[in-house]
Amino acid sequence: MNPSTASPKQATKSVPAAKSVRLTRARRTAILKALADPHRFELLERIARNACPLACSDARAALPISAATLSHHIKELQSAGLIDIAREGKFHFLTLHSEVLDALIGSLASLSQSHCPKR
Repeated sequence: MNPSTASPKQATKSVPAAKSVRLTRARRTAILKALADPHRFELLERIARNACPLACSDARAALPISAATLSHHIKELQSAGLIDIAREGKFHFLTLHSEVLDALIGSLASLSQSHCPKR
């Protein structure tokens, strides 16, 4: 819809802000363990680069692993809270939980901040 043709009510409709995610130590550990596997990391990269939800069949074609192994990696990423799986009939589509990655980045960035006064 073109903003110039939208009604005032539609034009002022706000988009909900992304929820801020707080990571517990256990969840942060689960995320880091999930990302430690090179195939899972590559799968997460593919999901993140895809403009639309990534079909599992496309992920399977792109990665040199068996369907059972792909299923295991998807389950690990989902259990860590990094992705969501949408089921449409017999098809499955993967989407990234970017707010979880943002929380992890913030957590890791806080490690580099020096709390010691400069001498």
